[in-house]
Amino acid sequence: MATINTYLSFMGNTEEAFNFYKSVFGVDFVGGIRRFGDMPDNELMSEEDKQKVMHVGLPIGPGNFLMGTDALESMGQSLTFGNNYYISISPESKEEAIKLFNGLSSGGTITSPLEDTFWGGYFGTFTDKFGVQWMVNYLQTMN
Repeated sequence: MATINTYLSFMGNTEEAFNFYKSVFGVDFVGGIRRFGDMPDNELMSEEDKQKVMHVGLPIGPGNFLMGTDALESMGQSLTFGNNYYISISPESKEEAIKLFNGLSSGGTITSPLEDTFWGGYFGTFTDKFGVQWMVNYLQTMN
C-alpha cells in the first residue's frame, strides 16, 4: 500500500519550521538538511539562496515523513498559503495526542480544542505558528 507524506514549502524559514517540528516530535532529520548550495552548478546562485533549504525530511511515525523546502523567488517560485490542506496525525494514545497537539499548536491558533467526539475520536485542529494546518485524531474506540 502506498504511503502519504506531506511536503511543505516555505518562503525562507523552512529550517526554523522544521527545527520546531523536530523539537515536538523528538526525532532527527533523515539525511540532515540539504541546501541549495549543495547542488552542482550553483555558481550563479546568490550566497543567500545557497543557504536556503533544498530538502529536509523528518520521520513522524512508521513510514511517514514530513518534508520541506524553501521556495526561491530567484528560481521563479512563489508561494501562497491556503486553507486547502491539513496534516492529519493519528497518535497511538491519548497522552501522545495531548503532547503533539500542545507542542505543535504552541504559538499558533487553535481552531477546535482537543475533545471527545461522536465518532469515538479525541480530536482537535489548529494552525501552527508557521501557517500550517493540523488535525490530531486519536481513535479511542480502536485501541
